[in-house]
Amino acid sequence: MKIQTKDNMADKIIDNKKDIRKGKHHLSFRSLSLHFTTFHYIAILILFFSFTFTSCETLRNFMARDLEDEDFIIGQLYADELVKETPVIAVPVQAEKRRQADGCDNALGLKCDDDDNAKLYETVNSWLGVPYKYGGTDRSGIDCSAFVGLVYREVYGITLHRTANDMLRDVRLIGRPQLKEGDLLFFTNSKGKVSHVGIYLKDELFAHSSTSNGVSVSKLDSKYWSEHFYKGGRVK
Repeated sequence: MKIQTKDNMADKIIDNKKDIRKGKHHLSFRSLSLHFTTFHYIAILILFFSFTFTSCETLRNFMARDLEDEDFIIGQLYADELVKETPVIAVPVQAEKRRQADGCDNALGLKCDDDDNAKLYETVNSWLGVPYKYGGTDRSGIDCSAFVGLVYREVYGITLHRTANDMLRDVRLIGRPQLKEGDLLFFTNSKGKVSHVGIYLKDELFAHSSTSNGVSVSKLDSKYWSEHFYKGGRVK
């Protein structure tokens, strides 16, 4: 039979106190872990709802603004590509340089014919040098379809569709040999989508707003434009 001495009892009491302290520490640590985990859950929920709200706001803004802009939506599929070229005419032609040897005064300085539409050349000349801007519709920047549409309204009094692709609905398609002054020219991008439009002038020249040069006059028989030419279009 083991006799409990004072020393043994004292050791036992000390050991019990140590166990109690350990238990308290363990309990305190578990409580801390529980609070720490709960805090993170709350933080994650707050971030989630904040992100969801922000996303919804962004989506609502997108729907409100961009669904009204047909060119923005369709343009994502049919956007103009960056074309590096040297245009024939990229800045307005000054009056003193317009008159030809035969006395014909052409706004673009080109040799003109009796049946040239003077207003077409004057309008194109007044826009030369305006920079390209995707979705732009004024002199601070304009894209290809907006430029064509503006010229057509001013020169011919005709309103065309807003995008190059939709302008196909305004025309009767024709081949390159049948092109005449004022016909539309349609070009495809590297994906084969109609993405660019210009206005035919004469002698393989056409006016357009290109990504690299803005409103300018280019040669249809240049390498890029010749390879990407799709069809001509005569407005119905």
